[in-house]
Amino acid sequence: MTALRSQHRSFRIKVMGALAGALVLTALGSQFLGTPAAPRSDLEGELVLPGFAQMRAVATEIRITLADESYTLFATPGGWRLQGTDGYPIRADRLNELAGGLETLVWDAPRTRDPAKMNAIGLGDPRQGGNGVLVEVVGAEGRVNAALLTGRKDEHIYVRRPDEAQAYRVTGSLPPLYSAEAWLDLDIIDLNGDAVSAVRLTDASGASLYLQRTIGSSERAFRPAPPHETYELVSRLATTGPALALTRFQPIGVRPASNLKTRAVGSHITQTHDGLEVEVRPYREADGFFVTLRAIEAGEGAQRGAAINERARGWAFRISQVDWMDFTPAISSIARPSEGAPEENADPSSD
Repeated sequence: MTALRSQHRSFRIKVMGALAGALVLTALGSQFLGTPAAPRSDLEGELVLPGFAQMRAVATEIRITLADESYTLFATPGGWRLQGTDGYPIRADRLNELAGGLETLVWDAPRTRDPAKMNAIGLGDPRQGGNGVLVEVVGAEGRVNAALLTGRKDEHIYVRRPDEAQAYRVTGSLPPLYSAEAWLDLDIIDLNGDAVSAVRLTDASGASLYLQRTIGSSERAFRPAPPHETYELVSRLATTGPALALTRFQPIGVRPASNLKTRAVGSHITQTHDGLEVEVRPYREADGFFVTLRAIEAGEGAQRGAAINERARGWAFRISQVDWMDFTPAISSIARPSEGAPEENADPSSD
């Protein structure tokens, strides 16, 4: 009887063990069978734009279309330009990044086909108000040789062919495409604040002021110098903005200088310790604030002066109102003649 009970207990243990094992296998099976396999495509690993090197060689335009902005890069004998700027040069590094990126993009896994989900991965059609970017590479006679819709989500790039529903993730890189101004080669001058030795200001009224400092002194060390040595500063802080305005030069647009409609509002001349001089002439146009630049080649600064003139000659650069104010301060807001000293621009007929 005891042996029978022992056999029965052993049988129950085996049955329970088998059931437990079956449950584990069932759970594992449901886990894997319940998760669909990652979608795959015959395109995976293939170039998005095969033969793009040849298309690039004969390209005449690259059109970028967004929902709220569209612009065109076009080829000229002197290099690529941005349409609408009367032929101002674009950044060669960004163009090379775009062309190289288009040439090496590779299809990865397919993603959604649902039009309602395209904006979630940056692939909404911009021609219908979506958030994607349409890139078209145009060859001879206006023929579109390559075209794709592209967008970003986190660190990934997504692509689909225009007028096709299937979206793909791709491997590769592309430069940001969301601003036409970002293509402009506006890195005209690189000037460290420590290099500035003096600045000569002439304001809208014709009043002038010459500020100077010694090598190694602080940015607050600019003082009136001959012929304005008798002037007294309104405050030590009043000189810093105007004196170092050129070191913060960051254009936000450009147009031909011949298109300016107004007269210059005074002038601003920066001098460096090594002999470079750069004259800035500010203009207040109806649609914004502009400046022109002209470098005076002198001493060790001659080579840099020639480089600045080569890029700035004939162009007016749009700047922010805040920056424009640093180029056009009223002299009386910086320094004034000390009591008893004659004002430089006093009218002798008024005595």
